[in-house]
Amino acid sequence: MMTRIPDQSDNQFNELCNYNLYQSDVPLQEILKRYGHHEQKQLTTFGEILGHQRSYMLADQANRHLPQLHGFDARGRRIDEVEFHPAWHQWMRQNREYALHAHPFITSAAQTGWVEWAARFYLSGQVESGSLCPSAMTLGSIPLIQRESKLWQTLGKKLLSCDYDERDILISQKSSIWVGMGMTEKQGGSDVRANQTFAKPVGISGRGEEYLLTGHKWFFSAPMSDAHLVVAQTSQEELACFFVPRWLSNGSKNHIEIQQLKNKVGNKSNSSSEVEFRDALGIMIGEEGRGIPTIIEMATYTRLTCSVGSTAILRQALVQCIAYTRQRRAFGRVLADQPLMQAVLTDMALETEAALHLSMHLAACYQRDDDISQAWVRLLTPAAKFWICKRAVELTGEAMEVFGGNGYVETGIMSRLFKEAPVNSIWEGSGNIMCLDVLRAIQRHPESIQVLFDSFGDVTAQESCLYQDLQALKDELQYSSEQLQFSARHFVSRLVLLTQAVLMRRYAPHWVSDAFIQSRYGTWHGRVTGILPVMPDSKLILERAYPE
Repeated sequence: MMTRIPDQSDNQFNELCNYNLYQSDVPLQEILKRYGHHEQKQLTTFGEILGHQRSYMLADQANRHLPQLHGFDARGRRIDEVEFHPAWHQWMRQNREYALHAHPFITSAAQTGWVEWAARFYLSGQVESGSLCPSAMTLGSIPLIQRESKLWQTLGKKLLSCDYDERDILISQKSSIWVGMGMTEKQGGSDVRANQTFAKPVGISGRGEEYLLTGHKWFFSAPMSDAHLVVAQTSQEELACFFVPRWLSNGSKNHIEIQQLKNKVGNKSNSSSEVEFRDALGIMIGEEGRGIPTIIEMATYTRLTCSVGSTAILRQALVQCIAYTRQRRAFGRVLADQPLMQAVLTDMALETEAALHLSMHLAACYQRDDDISQAWVRLLTPAAKFWICKRAVELTGEAMEVFGGNGYVETGIMSRLFKEAPVNSIWEGSGNIMCLDVLRAIQRHPESIQVLFDSFGDVTAQESCLYQDLQALKDELQYSSEQLQFSARHFVSRLVLLTQAVLMRRYAPHWVSDAFIQSRYGTWHGRVTGILPVMPDSKLILERAYPE
């Protein structure tokens, strides 16, 4: 008889769960209070639900059981259906219930609606990111459709509804709907002006009229959405934006054929597809020739969701690392008590809090119409997306290393965070596109960068290193167009760091902002996480990041 060796592994620990994501997030609570949000109950409940072991299980299931494309039914009839695991529907239902798709347009709290939305999006994205995509696109579509009176009369209540209706049927028969988007084509990628999908009018042409679309989309997000906003060429060789429903009013499926689902690196729970339009019916929204500005308005909102979503990934990676290192022992000591590990975790904590301040303040600017808020939206939306999404890619790799080999296996959350992070950096425009968009915004609205710089004066006047950096940014703007494009990543990175430093100095405890500025503007900070000067307040920073 074989003797069974007892399991003596008392130094192995699971990923963190069964905690309240909201109540354990001190910086988030402070930020919400500062922006006038005083109702804690709903976010506390949401944070409790999200932190429960069941939510982590559902997130794992939704990402292991991938969407399945069924192109045809049993009799060979084309159906183009994507089947999802029940866990996906549970996440979609929950996100809809908490209005991740429309909260700013539903709430009566005009001054806090966008900040409250960002908090919900950020909390949900810490556990499951793929299901955020349909919410983000629907959110971005609402302002565009609101300007189309006939469409809004038909769709408004269904877009704003917090019910979840997963049925694949006519819009007129549903209680709620999702709207996706389709811009990218094979030959163009981010260059939407190279699009070749063609739209011909069914009768008269123009805004609000019906067209038939022929062409393709190389990336068509969430193909089971009830409709998509699509960019196509018209007979006038102008680009226009079209509302393209999945089902036609006669009960037949619109002529959109799903060619295949993308086998992505991450974002596995969410379906992305290639499609062909074969005289698919679409309704022009906006003016002919204004297709790119129309769809870019939608992308402005979805770029904000990328920044908030990447901040969520940073937060979850940080909290998991802190919780793990407080239990795991190595070389005779608890990992979290070892100075070098503290340096790595402290750097991650500073990065995460700075990203949260930037994302939340940017969201707040979406609910205001003053000059400084408009400058933030124009300049910091692409800049924040560039920087925060890039940092999430780097720091999730560092977080895997904190877990060692346990972080490099598919059975834990760390690998999912690592593979999820790059999509936000790519979707809605890669890093280069974001940096060029910052430069274009400065060129078109030169007053915006001056308003932004002037608004930093109360902090930069008191901080010599920040003042010097501000002057250097102004000098860089004197470069020639070619030189400025060549150094665009440098300029945008410094712009974001200065913005984060100003926000941290204004709103974070002094020992947190001191550490951020000292580490980011001293001679210590490098390309590798954890290169910091000695910081006496390191333990305080980590306790603030995730209280024991």
